[in-house]
Amino acid sequence: MVTTEHNGEPNIMTMTWLMMMEFETPLIGCIMSEDNYSFIALKKTKECVINIPTADMAEKVVGVGSTTGLKINKYKQFDLTPEPASLVSPPLIKECYANLECRVIDTKMVSKYNLFILEVVKAWITKSQKEIRMLHHMGNELFIVDGRQIKLPFRG
Repeated sequence: MVTTEHNGEPNIMTMTWLMMMEFETPLIGCIMSEDNYSFIALKKTKECVINIPTADMAEKVVGVGSTTGLKINKYKQFDLTPEPASLVSPPLIKECYANLECRVIDTKMVSKYNLFILEVVKAWITKSQKEIRMLHHMGNELFIVDGRQIKLPFRG
């Protein structure tokens, strides 16, 4: 989920299209429909937080994605807790496993593809959760939940 803030009003949007573009400095590609309320906020403020939910938040994730911030306060509606970010204006979502404070660094492809390039300026992770099961959207109301984890050493 992505949080934005415009004119002092925070909003949450469920996102499907993110891609990791670079690790050092961390860059994320973010596609957002221009029909979304959050698109306007991101385009104007050039700041957001990518909030990574776990599988136990699935119903809230779908609820957030099925409503508009023009009509409701999604934090209140879905019992989510805003927490102040340290380097950007939009708040974190406390219930999410990880939060990535981001600034837009490139808008060259926004007018053609709605693609924003974000730089992660601060990352937060919740260490209190023992087992993390991530939720992945496949489209058409289908999701995958992570299963068994394996660790493989990097050789190179």
